[in-house]
Amino acid sequence: MSLDPRTLTDVEDVRPRVDGYVAAHVDRLEGVLASIGAGAAPLVEAVAQMLSGGKRLRAAFCYWSWRAHGGAPGTPDEVAVLRVGAALELFQAAALFHDDVMDDSDTRRGHPAAHRAFADRHHREGLEGDAEQFGLSAAILLGDLALVASEREFADAVAGAPATRAARTREVFDHMRTEVTVGQYLDVLAQSLPWGADTAADEHRAREVIRAKSARYSVEHPIVLGAALADADDDALAACRAIGLPLGEAFQLRDDLLGVFGDPVATGKPAGDDLREGKRTVLVARTVAHAIATGDVPTLDLVRSTLGDREASEDQIAALAEAIAASGAVEGVETLIEQLCSAGFAGIEARDWAEPAHGMLTALAHAATDRSA
Repeated sequence: MSLDPRTLTDVEDVRPRVDGYVAAHVDRLEGVLASIGAGAAPLVEAVAQMLSGGKRLRAAFCYWSWRAHGGAPGTPDEVAVLRVGAALELFQAAALFHDDVMDDSDTRRGHPAAHRAFADRHHREGLEGDAEQFGLSAAILLGDLALVASEREFADAVAGAPATRAARTREVFDHMRTEVTVGQYLDVLAQSLPWGADTAADEHRAREVIRAKSARYSVEHPIVLGAALADADDDALAACRAIGLPLGEAFQLRDDLLGVFGDPVATGKPAGDDLREGKRTVLVARTVAHAIATGDVPTLDLVRSTLGDREASEDQIAALAEAIAASGAVEGVETLIEQLCSAGFAGIEARDWAEPAHGMLTALAHAATDRSA
């Protein structure tokens, strides 16, 4: 089976159908904003651009978990699952708009990040006031619009469901959104805390951020949502959590490696962008730990002088990436990914899910953790 995410998410037309619900929201948003004021049109363009990218893996995890737990295609319940998948994609868009502001990112999926694009618009149109603040304000509001859309799509999806199913699914969805929001704060806090004095605590904090901010909403919660929509019992939901969390953490650790060593053509972001943004990942925490343990003062100085320096040159970023590679941190993170994947795949293997759902969830997990973009 192909591990290409777009090929996988096309099976049973999951991606095109989810895209249809997402596009319907954009169309509806265009009409609403046009009735409010003509000046709001650029907001629709920005939301449409953010939603045009993405692999739709979260929606696919949700759908195939529903199938694994007894969901049958061609039924009215299938529409609800696909619409919950659309709600997940809309929520991700909201998280990305806000994340780019907090990380002060320059790009997103090969395009200028929204706050950069709106600041540029301010300059081009000769508007008054501070262009950077204009861009930041617009991006925050874009995230809010996507969040409202996500809530509406989810509410519509479960509106016709039995009360117990709707309540259990709502509980998962609401917890996911709260957790990601708190995870974003923990990430902001982590960037502000002193580090290097206790390297074990540094890595623990980095993994705590990964789990709350990304791992659970990327894999665990979508799988649990699909199971809940199929009326799975508590034991089945617990098994989904045990499978989804390590795979989600491996997914984000892979992302951290790509943020330093990935191909910009594939990732849509410049190589080493995470280093300029100063992200205190497990990868960086292990580099610092190795440097302290071995007395590698040049590497420590390089990390402290370059990590988070928005004006760092390409040569400086390349030197830091080289130091990270030389420290053995890459191999260490790869080993951690393997361990987490082993736990997740063992959990999938232990489930008596019927085909094609069992194979599809296995393939989706591989696509999420074994990727170049």
